[in-house]
Amino acid sequence: MNEPRDTIGSLGEGATLARIFPLLPPSTRTVLGPGDDCAVITVPDGRVPVTTDLMVEGPDFRLGLSTGYDIGWKACATNLADIAAMGATPTALVVGLAAPAATPITFVEDLARGFHDAATALAPGCGVVGGDLSNGPIVMVAVTALGEFDGVDPVTRAGATIGNVVAVAGDLGVAKRGLDILFERAVGSDGTVDVAEVARAWAANPVEVSAQLRPSPPIGAGRIAALAGATAMMDVSDGLVLDARRIATASGVAIDLDLAAVGDLDALTGGEDHSLLACFPLSATIPAAFRTIGRVAPGAGVRIDGVAFDAAGGWDPFSDYSPSSSQ
Repeated sequence: MNEPRDTIGSLGEGATLARIFPLLPPSTRTVLGPGDDCAVITVPDGRVPVTTDLMVEGPDFRLGLSTGYDIGWKACATNLADIAAMGATPTALVVGLAAPAATPITFVEDLARGFHDAATALAPGCGVVGGDLSNGPIVMVAVTALGEFDGVDPVTRAGATIGNVVAVAGDLGVAKRGLDILFERAVGSDGTVDVAEVARAWAANPVEVSAQLRPSPPIGAGRIAALAGATAMMDVSDGLVLDARRIATASGVAIDLDLAAVGDLDALTGGEDHSLLACFPLSATIPAAFRTIGRVAPGAGVRIDGVAFDAAGGWDPFSDYSPSSSQ
């Protein structure tokens, strides 16, 4: 059992890395893994989708609301979703971690276990091939994810055409409800977290809280959509309306959403579900993982039942972050 004095500061970089390397998930594409100046992975297709994401303590997660395991799981899952949104299959992750020297080594080990379990559950064969560890004033996790197309063409945001069916795979608004529940029950007006109340909130609302703290995006549905002829696709990370508007702008069209098919306001504006939003030709067979929620129409922007939806909606870390609320 680890002693309380075991922190990443007391152990140092080398010993900390030695503790976490065995916990990280391996990649089946690895030629040379962690421990050298670079990792080396195979790229059979010759084209490599690459994405990166930075999760910062405060706007992206709160210690107490999230454990090290939760943070590792979510950091892994959110990057896998970006690769899937291109129609690709995730193959490898590179992880950078900065944390205060007083951070317990158990926190970092739990973070590594979160990466391991998320990659194993959501994208078997994808693993951590390298990264970096540094001292910092708060916890920051930077992830770069790589993938392969394996014969399909990249599905971008710019291919939607008038008449396409708009469909989604995964949840809408559930993660936002989970975050609201956590803040209502476990976060004080000064931003402090009641850890025991987090556990009770999770037990009472397992679907919503799990969607927020340990999202499970439909990673495999990305490649399935590409094979089915998807013309445009993206990961819904910042809210359906905001991300649909991004597809509309990139494609030069309007996205008309069916409110009855979408659900409520949380489904329109809540973020962090990491579902996949895709457009398909009318002639395509919509994959079973997807459900139809609208159509691509002439014009610009997003409409709800034919009426322009001008509210911004969604998540912006520069304007929406508040230490004492879920916004």
